[in-house]
Amino acid sequence: MDQQRIANFMNAYGKRFPADKRAYIEDAMRNCPDEKYNLLATINFKNPTTVTVVSIFFGYLGIDRFMLGQAGLGVLKLLTGGFLGIWAFIDWFLVGKKAKEWNYQEITKRL
Repeated sequence: MDQQRIANFMNAYGKRFPADKRAYIEDAMRNCPDEKYNLLATINFKNPTTVTVVSIFFGYLGIDRFMLGQAGLGVLKLLTGGFLGIWAFIDWFLVGKKAKEWNYQEITKRL
């Protein structure tokens, strides 16, 4: 893949991936054909800041976990009220990292 396309992609989405995985993503993109760029551009990456804000306001309902595709944990959080708010509070600090990991898993599926 063209280096300019990789740079544009990483400028647009780089902060949505774990910092230690960005170099791996760039290397994997260099070895991909140009046709994959259009596929990568269609992925709906989760914004860690948005997921964290949703977690702060609606975390006790499990909406943050539903956003990350973790329906089982979302239902459990919904039924328990985020374990009476304790789990919801802990997720305020963890869900941003979970969103970045989710983004990383989505891009590695397609590379």
